[in-house]
Amino acid sequence: MDGWLPARGWTMMAGHGLRISRLRMLIDHPRTGDAERAAAQRMLDRIQRKSAQARRNNPSADRTYGARYDRVGRHAGLEQVCEMIRADIALARTFAMYDRSDVLDARAVDAHSAIRDAPVQVTYSVETPMHGRIVITIDGVPRDWGWVTRDGVEIVSPELQTLAEQLADLMNDYNHDGTDTNRRFFGNVRVLDATLIW
Repeated sequence: MDGWLPARGWTMMAGHGLRISRLRMLIDHPRTGDAERAAAQRMLDRIQRKSAQARRNNPSADRTYGARYDRVGRHAGLEQVCEMIRADIALARTFAMYDRSDVLDARAVDAHSAIRDAPVQVTYSVETPMHGRIVITIDGVPRDWGWVTRDGVEIVSPELQTLAEQLADLMNDYNHDGTDTNRRFFGNVRVLDATLIW
């Protein structure tokens, strides 16, 4: 097989994917030094940022990407996305969202955050019960905070609905959609047996 060369496009694709794979292995290896790990992380971030900008700046693609889409990487599994959502919820319980939807910041303490302002006993679970679906379940909602009675019918309170909408926005920040691709996942927000957001 002397003189055999693979196709040029395949070589570039394998080289880019191979570089990312090697950087991730270097970052995760227990014997990698702190300075080397930091340099590898910067290189990986730069590669992912450039590929994200190329995707977003492509006028031929009719795609939309959430504000946090690139935090987990394009090929991340839904379990990794769930982990990031859980971490964002935990952080949002302490701090409010800042001006931009992709930033959680301590300076925004005065901003309204339904996640932060929810009663203390409210808990959240983020699961992927099947392929292509993420479900956020709100538990421990006090009856007097989560539901109101109108004309003899018990309905979801505006506060609980706002909480569900903020959770859905946070979840969809990791999603993508477009006419030439499917969504990364379909998500919903539930409380008890009711689905508040599809």
